[in-house]
Parts: sequence; structure tokens; C-alpha cells
Amino acid sequence: MKYVFLVSHGEFAQGLAHAAGMLAGKDRDDILYAGLKEDTGADGFTEELKEKLKVVKPEDEILLFGDIIGGSPLTTAANVISEVGLLPNTSIVGGVNLPFIITSILMKDVMDTDELIAQQIEEARPQLKEFVLETETSDDDI
Repeated sequence: MKYVFLVSHGEFAQGLAHAAGMLAGKDRDDILYAGLKEDTGADGFTEELKEKLKVVKPEDEILLFGDIIGGSPLTTAANVISEVGLLPNTSIVGGVNLPFIITSILMKDVMDTDELIAQQIEEARPQLKEFVLETETSDDDI
């Protein structure tokens, strides 16, 4: 099985997982998430990650997505995944958004992982744009 594992600061990963579930199907066993909370600390987060990873078998694959590349949640998750021997089957991406996650969930089983991630990153770059609303100006406003 290929798992999408979301990690973040606070509850961002949980929110992404729930929003993705609304759009890609609820009650999915292939979506895992964990968030580094202020009151938990690094040790508690590490234990949460280990608990979540118990469902992953050595032959499974993990697509690990974090909110910030190089952030504590992503680096801690990568270290824990390495400790439990799953790093060779893990692809890691930081700085994701909801469209990225939804497409990854829907396409992970029909595309090669490296190809999927490369395509996703290429498509994500132009998605970030400023949304400007133009207002109509009447002659009375002048």
C-alpha cells in the first residue's frame, strides 16, 4: 500500500487530511497525519509518529508531506521513518497545499511515485497567484 503521511506544525496536517477526505473520499486507510503541538513537545510528537507508523509494513511506500521543508515536523518524521527502517520506501516533499495532496491521494496508485511528485511540483508552481477583484467604477464615483 502507498500511504500519504501529512505532518505539520499545529493542526494543519489534520485539517489537510480532513479536507482531502471530503474531496477524495472519507474513511481512507491510506492517509496518516500528525501535528507538532505546542504543549506536546518533540518527544510526544516522536511517539505519535511511531504510533501512526505501526500500520505501515516494510513493503509499503510512504509519501511524506510536510508544511515547511526543513521544519521540525518534517525532519522529525524523516528521522523516525529512518529509525523504523522505512526511509528507503519514502518520498519526502515540503511546502504542500490542498490541491497537491488531493492529486497525490488520487493518483498515487496509478502513477510512479517519482513521476507523480515531479509532475505535482511542476504543476504547483504556477498555482500560487494573487487573486485580484476588479470593481466597477461608475461616472458618479469620479
